[in-house]
Formats: sequence, structure tokens, C-alpha cells
Amino acid sequence: MVRLILDKYLDERGISRYEVAKRTQVKFETIDRYYKNRVVRYDSYILNSICTVLNCELSDILEYQKDE
Repeated sequence: MVRLILDKYLDERGISRYEVAKRTQVKFETIDRYYKNRVVRYDSYILNSICTVLNCELSDILEYQKDE
């Protein structure tokens, strides 16, 4: 299972969801869904925008967990 860990990444760095939304020009509601791991289909454009503004790798905000 692929899981978003954007919440941990932002919390560790003291960056707000509002700031990410503002810098990526993506709606706050969308960033909030990514933050809360409530996304069913990941949008490559949004993931790219997040990684670009945060200067991070995809592996910094996504993790893979094996299904049991």
C-alpha cells in the first residue's frame, strides 16, 4: 500500500498546509486531502508541485507498506 506522509514532513519542518497551497497554487482543500492521506488517486502534477516547492524527493512524502 502506498501512503502519504506529507503530514509528518510538514510538521517536522514547521510548514503549514496553507503555505504549501499558496506556493503550489493548488487549492487548500486538495492539499488538505494529501496532508490527511485521503487521496484515492494521486495526481502527478500535484505531487510534482509539492516536491518542487518543498525541494524534496517523492520518497520524502510517500511511503510503501507491504499488505499483510
